[in-house]
Amino acid sequence: MDAIETLMNEHRLIESACGALTAFADEARRASADDKAELARFVTFIREFADGHHHGKEEDILFAAMIDAGFSRQAGPVAVMLMEHDQGRAYIRALGELAVKQEPWSSEDRQQLAGAARGYEQLLRAHIHKEDVILYPMACQRLPPEALARVDAACAAYDAKHAASDGDRLENLAGELLGRHSSPGRDGPAAHRVGGCC
Repeated sequence: MDAIETLMNEHRLIESACGALTAFADEARRASADDKAELARFVTFIREFADGHHHGKEEDILFAAMIDAGFSRQAGPVAVMLMEHDQGRAYIRALGELAVKQEPWSSEDRQQLAGAARGYEQLLRAHIHKEDVILYPMACQRLPPEALARVDAACAAYDAKHAASDGDRLENLAGELLGRHSSPGRDGPAAHRVGGCC
């Protein structure tokens, strides 16, 4: 499996986690009890897998290779993806603050939770679509074969290091979160499998 295919398969899991987060936030908005521990679990998964692992590979490996090949970091598709990664981090900071809040959640906190979760899901779904149908195919078309081979090798090494350290923990966490909060009509993490473009 090449790096692009792996990244696209990770997108399916991230989309499912975003849907589960929104379902959890909607439940929390209607409930009277706080579930800060569960929100903290979502924040952990998103920070460590979606941002740390997935976005780490994109930013440190794929986007870096694209910039080396002449793509701009300040304008154009790579710049937009980097900006949207930062926007996602702002949503996750807001969710993280709610997860560690000492006082019980107020109705405003619950609204903020629902708004941040929905905003993050909408951002990530649109962002992932742009990567899947525009950025990744562009990388496959414009990066020379040797650069693509280096991206594949670097991503494989990154994945191997991740699997050795905490891959099982994050996969188990994702499975638990999706099992508890997947809403009807939303796809599970294995619902879509896509081929790489390279």
